[in-house]
Amino acid sequence: MTNGKLTGVGVGPGDPELLTLKAVRVLREADVVAVPDKGAGERTALSIAAAHIQDKPILSCVTPMVRDKAALAEAHKAVADRLCALLEEGKRVAFITLGDPSIYSTYLYVHRLVLARGYAAELVPGVPSFCAAAASLNMGLCEGSERLLIVPASHRDISDCLDTDANLVFMKAGKDLGALRDRLARERLLENASLAANCGMEGEVLCPRLSELEEETGYFSLVVVKRGEK
Repeated sequence: MTNGKLTGVGVGPGDPELLTLKAVRVLREADVVAVPDKGAGERTALSIAAAHIQDKPILSCVTPMVRDKAALAEAHKAVADRLCALLEEGKRVAFITLGDPSIYSTYLYVHRLVLARGYAAELVPGVPSFCAAAASLNMGLCEGSERLLIVPASHRDISDCLDTDANLVFMKAGKDLGALRDRLARERLLENASLAANCGMEGEVLCPRLSELEEETGYFSLVVVKRGEK
């Protein structure tokens, strides 16, 4: 075991003011900041945390947006190799990730690999996108004994989710939004649905009634369905 340590830092959904005090401290104490690179030239997490990174060395980590499990596993291993090399040098590495690192985060795969190799690694939670979206929409997600079900909109079949007695959050609904709206309409749930896109970022879209949405939204689109509301 070396003195180096890896920390997965959730930077929240977009608004830099939603970084936690602990996230800010870890970023300021880090020797190196690792940044996910999806290959499209976008570094959203870096732009959120930039004020607290200053002139620290940046390690760009290629994490392609593909569904090929073998390709993903190879990419995660390559990132882990680079991180472990820094940990061997005794470096403190902060790997920044959108939202919370425990919720549909690419970082978590790398985190497990690093732990399995015997290095020190920890997680710093961040504000999840669905909590920020609910706040921006000025609404609650669940009250009393209501249950909440979090679903990736790209899930192969959401039938069982729609059959569940729970309020629903569909994450990353961008390219699947049309199909999701159609399905919610068939289930008579569209009037209970709200949307937030690019929450806390430039180009934020808030639509309390998804049925009235007229513009297209992108990857960072989230739909909330309050089953109990009429």
